[in-house]
Amino acid sequence: MITSDDTTQPWLSIVGIGEDGLKGLSARARALLDTAELIVGGDRHLSLVAALNKPTMPWRVPFAASLPDVLAQRGRRVAVLCSGDPFWHGAGSVLADHLAANEWTAVAAPSTFAWAAARLGWRLEDAVTLGLHARPVATLRPHLRPQARLIVLVRDGAAVGEIAAYLAANGFGASELTVLEALGGPRERVRRTTASIFAFPDVTAPVALGIAAAAEPNAVIMPCVSGLPDELFQHDGQLTKREIRAVTLSTLAPRGHELLWDIGAGAGSIGIEWLLAARSNRAIGIETRADRLATARANGEALGVPQFDLRLGAAPEALAGLPTPDAVFIGGGASRPGVMDTVWQALPAGGRLVVNAVTLETEALLIDWHHRHGGELLRLGVERAAPVGGLTGWRAAMPVVQWSVRK
Repeated sequence: MITSDDTTQPWLSIVGIGEDGLKGLSARARALLDTAELIVGGDRHLSLVAALNKPTMPWRVPFAASLPDVLAQRGRRVAVLCSGDPFWHGAGSVLADHLAANEWTAVAAPSTFAWAAARLGWRLEDAVTLGLHARPVATLRPHLRPQARLIVLVRDGAAVGEIAAYLAANGFGASELTVLEALGGPRERVRRTTASIFAFPDVTAPVALGIAAAAEPNAVIMPCVSGLPDELFQHDGQLTKREIRAVTLSTLAPRGHELLWDIGAGAGSIGIEWLLAARSNRAIGIETRADRLATARANGEALGVPQFDLRLGAAPEALAGLPTPDAVFIGGGASRPGVMDTVWQALPAGGRLVVNAVTLETEALLIDWHHRHGGELLRLGVERAAPVGGLTGWRAAMPVVQWSVRK
C-alpha cells in the first residue's frame, strides 16, 4: 500500500453492495453514494443504484483493466461499487494497493460467503471458501475429502454444471450441492441436488455453490501431508518418489507466502506439493524437456495447483531475471557448470537450499559444497518388499544423497 502524511478527505469510496441494492446500504454507505460525483461498478452493480441518477462508469473485466481509468479521476468524489465485502474476492485490495491510506475509505456489506453460510447453516470458519470465477475447476481437488464443506463462488450457471461433472468424475458424485442464486435480494433462489444427477438448466449469476462432500468407494483422497502417492502423478520415470519426496518437502519446510525455485522439475512433484502446503506459496519450475514440462503442467492442473509457473529452459541461463527465492530445490542439473554458484548467489540470507543427487559425480559435488558451507548431508535409501521367484524379498531403490543448508 502507498502511504502518505496528507490528511485531506478521501476522494475514493469503496462501497460493498448486496442484491437488495440501495435499501440494504448502511447510512454511511448511502451518504458516500449521495455525495459521489461518479459511480464506478459492474453493469449489475450500476443497475442496483440507477435510481440515484448519477454519472456512472462501467468497469472492464477483469477489474484491474479499469484501474487506470479510476485513478485518472483523482480529485473528484468517486465511489466504486463491489459485491458484498470488497476485500474478500473483491476489487478493494486492487484499489487500495495503488492509493495512499488517506485517499480512500471503504464500507463493507455482507459477503456472498456470509449469506451462503446463513442459508446453509454452516460455520463459516470451518468451511473452505474459494473463488473460481477465472480458475480451473481442478482447483477444488485438494479440498475434496469426506465431510468437507466448501462454499464456492462461480462465474455462471454453466460453471456449476462443470463442477458437478468434475465431482462425479472424481468419485464425489454423491456430494450434496446447494445452488445459491442472487442471495439477499428479491431474485434469491436456493435449490439442492446431488452432483451425479445435477440437471438445473436455468442457473443465473450471481451464484455460489455449497458442496457437502461425500466420497464414493472409488474416490482417491489427497492426504494433508507431504509425500503424495506416486500414482497421483503422470511421469516417465523422472519422479521424486514418495518417501524421498516426503523427506525433501520436510527439509524445504514451506511456511506460506514463500517462493520456491524447482530446478529440474521433471514431473513437477516437488513444486506441486510445495504449493499444496499453503495457498499463498508460489513456485517456479525449470525443466529442459518440453514433454516433461507438459506432464508437470498436467499434474499441476489435475492436483489443484494450476498456478505452478513452469518454464522451459536449462539452469543457470533460465534462472536469469527470476524473482528472489525463499527456497531452492535442485532435482536435476546440479552438476551443470554454474548452476550451484548461481543458485547460491541468488539465495538471500536465511534462504534454504536442498539438492538431491543419484550419480556419483553429483554426490562428489555435494560433498565439496557441504565441506565449504556446512549444512546437512544425508544418504537416503528405500527398500520395498517384492516377489522373488515364488517368494518375497527386498528390492532396493537407487539411493539418494541429499545436501541441505540454510544460507
